[in-house]
Amino acid sequence: MNPMASDPFDRVAIVGCGLMGGSFALAMRQAQLAHKVVGYSPSERSRHLALELGVVDQAFDQLPLAIQGSDLVLVAVPVSHMRATFAAIAPHLSDNALVMDVGSTKSDVIEAAEQGLGHKLKQWLPCHPIAGKEKAGVDQAEASLYQNRPLILTPLGVNSPAQIKRATALWQALGSRVHLMDPNAHDQAFAAVSHLPHLLAFAYLLGLMDQADHLEWMDRAGPGFRDFSRIAASDPVIWRDILLANAEHVLTQSQHFSAALDTLSQAIRSGDAQALQSLIQRASEQRAQWHPEGF
Repeated sequence: MNPMASDPFDRVAIVGCGLMGGSFALAMRQAQLAHKVVGYSPSERSRHLALELGVVDQAFDQLPLAIQGSDLVLVAVPVSHMRATFAAIAPHLSDNALVMDVGSTKSDVIEAAEQGLGHKLKQWLPCHPIAGKEKAGVDQAEASLYQNRPLILTPLGVNSPAQIKRATALWQALGSRVHLMDPNAHDQAFAAVSHLPHLLAFAYLLGLMDQADHLEWMDRAGPGFRDFSRIAASDPVIWRDILLANAEHVLTQSQHFSAALDTLSQAIRSGDAQALQSLIQRASEQRAQWHPEGF
């Protein structure tokens, strides 16, 4: 176990036995931070797989049974389900339980928690692990998903320093690099570097599909198509919810993109080779200067 980590949790409850929740459960086991892991899912298939794959020790179809007696609860459901989930778990939370989520947006999830958790809001610490796959489902879960990946904490005023410290140590023990951000700053940043790229990938594929020869063209596609279109295979429900939840910031970024595309298109339309090269060079140099950590 990582020496920076807090003591192991007696009982960890995973609300939502999918990729993110399942990977967290496996990572907790690998780091020896959970004596027992239980899971909740309304899907019989997910419960069966979670048990069969050794992700959880017990799987429940009733949420209270998973929550009761748990000293760590991870909420790993689509952001549109957060409010109802918080309201459902609140009556069954132990007073000392730490609650975290893995939502990709934060301002809306904080509002959902304020409404759903009530006076137990102070037990919840908002989190966003910058990790994932295009394919969803607990059968895609892996213990290494969070290793060497950024983890964003957006603490509330009601969160204690000790709580933040324990959550930080926990995620570090799973291999994550922890950063603290303001919730609105988080949503602005990820609208620009995550949510808009997904929107563009979806739009590109839809535009391509509207053309009669798109299948023949795709058969001839190479690495450029592969790299650009990869995230268009992402889970539709999850990304529907993210784009709607962060609509204001996503639409702002969409406007910036539209303006840049118009500028490039005008250079092509007018045959202005120098302007086109200059625009491409600016983008190329910026991308070359990006040295990501943990990706």
